[in-house]
Amino acid sequence: MTLGPVMLDLESTELSAGERELLCHPLVGGVILFSRNYHNPMQLQALVEQIHALRTPQLLVAVDQEGGRVQRFRKSFNPLPAPAYLGALYDEAPEQALAMARQFGWLMAVELRALGVDISFAPVLDVRKAKSRVIGDRALHHDPEIIARLGRMLMRGMGEGGMAAVGKHFPGHGSVKEDSHTSLPVDNRSLETIRLEDMLAFERMFHYGLPAVMPAHVLYPEVDRYPAGFSRIWLEEILRRQLNFQGAIFSDDLTMAGAAMGGNPAERAQLALEAGCDMALVCNDRAGAIRILEELRPAHLSVTSTRLARLHGRHPVEREALQASEAYKKAVQMLSSLHQELELDFGEDTPA
Repeated sequence: MTLGPVMLDLESTELSAGERELLCHPLVGGVILFSRNYHNPMQLQALVEQIHALRTPQLLVAVDQEGGRVQRFRKSFNPLPAPAYLGALYDEAPEQALAMARQFGWLMAVELRALGVDISFAPVLDVRKAKSRVIGDRALHHDPEIIARLGRMLMRGMGEGGMAAVGKHFPGHGSVKEDSHTSLPVDNRSLETIRLEDMLAFERMFHYGLPAVMPAHVLYPEVDRYPAGFSRIWLEEILRRQLNFQGAIFSDDLTMAGAAMGGNPAERAQLALEAGCDMALVCNDRAGAIRILEELRPAHLSVTSTRLARLHGRHPVEREALQASEAYKKAVQMLSSLHQELELDFGEDTPA
């Protein structure tokens, strides 16, 4: 059995019989976890092991663990600062910020890999602009060159921790005010302007070897009549052909309001895959997920499965051994000093 092109969510901290059946469907290739799926490390590890045991090759298990407002697993995990802190530090001490970004990426990855999680949808490569509240401090910086430098170190740290990075939200979500969770944002800039501003960080990261990317549910009418995640122009012509990106493409959650123009759930998934996505995310809509599995008719499954299989997590360590290691202690000490300096507060968990 190959990895299918659909990623589903779970309702609670344990797999139900119905969920086991759904996850064995040949069109399913992964599971995305949320805060509701986490109680403590032992429970999470057991849940991931159950998911991985269902099939061969194993389903991908993913989470949004960016840091700051978007960190799904918190209790018994180290609280990670908002990515914007790294950008602020870069303005004062570039070399220190780059080293910290690498440590940040490593710590995020190894804590997840110790419990079996394959990937975190990070880093955010959007340009930070005042108008975008949903991005805000999730973005590393306002300068795309600096975003790329910090993003490269985050990606390197994640790779050293056994995890592939997923850059988001291509070609850039930072220049629109609206939140694609609740509406369809419209970015009226020209392609040339987008290339010179928001896309630059992505282009640099592709050159550095970014393994995967997630397009934005944002409409760029000067380029195409479809949002980026449904657009063959953005995904096949610009991303694949012009930018020569060879990694995996994940859709953003197809239940978001920004994806509503794609039709019913099955039509949205079909449109995303036909546009060039390798995997369609369907969250918080079990009826919609079932309809997708019943009606979806994907093509090129062998190519999709090959791209996705490269994202399985690597070289996990036992959690106790990890926590006893000098590298882990050093990273935690670094974060401890940040907590004192920034008086970090998670606030509300934010949709990603």
